[in-house]
Parts: sequence; structure tokens; C-alpha cells
Amino acid sequence: MKWLAILFLPLFSLSQSNDTMHYTCNCKPLYTYLALGDSYTIGEGVLLTKNFPYQTVSLLRKEGYHFAGPEIIAKTGWTGDELESGINKHNLLAKYDYVSLLIGVNNQYRGRSIIEYKEQLERLLKKSIELANNKPENVFMISIPDYGYTPFGQALNAEKISIEIDAYNALNKALSIQYNVQYIEITKGSRMAKKNASLVTGDGLHPSAKEYARWAKKLVSAMRPVIKKQKATTTP
Repeated sequence: MKWLAILFLPLFSLSQSNDTMHYTCNCKPLYTYLALGDSYTIGEGVLLTKNFPYQTVSLLRKEGYHFAGPEIIAKTGWTGDELESGINKHNLLAKYDYVSLLIGVNNQYRGRSIIEYKEQLERLLKKSIELANNKPENVFMISIPDYGYTPFGQALNAEKISIEIDAYNALNKALSIQYNVQYIEITKGSRMAKKNASLVTGDGLHPSAKEYARWAKKLVSAMRPVIKKQKATTTP
């Protein structure tokens, strides 16, 4: 079966010496990345390949890191407890190399208690660390963007939205410190949407591919040293 032989050529080379077969694997490590969240993670209003998890993987691949496509558990409108339910229903791998978590805007939007959010986020953070093979440095908490600066938010009580988003972010940053996970701050940049319409999709609410690209660059900057460090410790 000629096609089967061809299929394996890129992965293995074969040599023979003294009647002994020697197999050499030319494989690169295949990294896995799980992205947990809501509309900001799935990329409402943009092509799937333009959301920030896909753009992150694309950038890392260009740097020579062999990543599988990102696995995403996210849905527009999800609150923290709904994300928990989604995770519980998902057929997960035993572990992932890297995990990102961005959740909470819908808790704020629905007027949920910030104490309830803390409880949900803490459980999600513990689960994220568990899924990252109990390596907190491989978990990346992403701050909640401020939709009060979008056209949608400007039609509401923008000042109240910003105050509450700041409170939510103060909480998730504190938890990231407590659990020793990395924190990616994207909120300040999201506020540029008020003066730059190109950072928002046509719905006047969700980030554009251009805005997601900025998040992806920040995430890659945080992931790169972790990948290099862990690669160095596992290389014989």
C-alpha cells in the first residue's frame, strides 16, 4: 500500500546497519491549547480563524512551535456557571499544555453578584490549573474588556459599566495572583474602541479581528518564555 508508506515518511527515517533496523523520529512536540470563555473567546462576529485563540496559535506556529488547533469551550452569552456546565459536558483531553480563561462580562451585564462571580471564577481557575497538568504558570487569565467604550455600551450607562468591569477585573487579577497563574491585561486597550471604530465588529459591541490580534500578541508574549523554559528542561 504505497500511500501508507508515503504517509509516514515525514515522521520517521529508517536506516540499517549490521542487519539492525534503526528508526529515528523527526517529530516536533505537538502542543495543545484550551481556550475557555464566552463571546470574546469564540469570536462573535469574526471568522473562526480570526478570534484570539486561533490568532495566538498562528503566531506561535510562525515562530516554529508545533501547536494543534486551539480547542475552544465558549459560547456567546455565557456566565461563569454556564461555562462550568459547558466544560462538564465537553469531551476533554486528560490534560492540555496551555489554558486561557476569560469570563465574567455576562455576569456583570446580567447584574449578577460579584461574590457569585468570585465563587464561579475560583472554581473555573482551579479546573483550568487541573487541565493544565497542575501547572499554574501554564494558565493565562485574561482581563474582561470594557464594552462601555463601544457604541453598544455608549447607549447604556457607560460609566456604570466601566466601574463594574474594573471591580470584576480587580477580583480576577487578585485570584490570578493567589493561584500563581499569569494575568493578561487587555482592558485598557479595549477602551480605545470609543475613538477607533476598526476595533469593533459591525454589531457595535464585539471586538474585531484587529483587536483580537492585539490580544493574541500579548498572550504569545506571555506564553513564549514558558514554552522556552519548559522545552529547555525536557530536552535531553
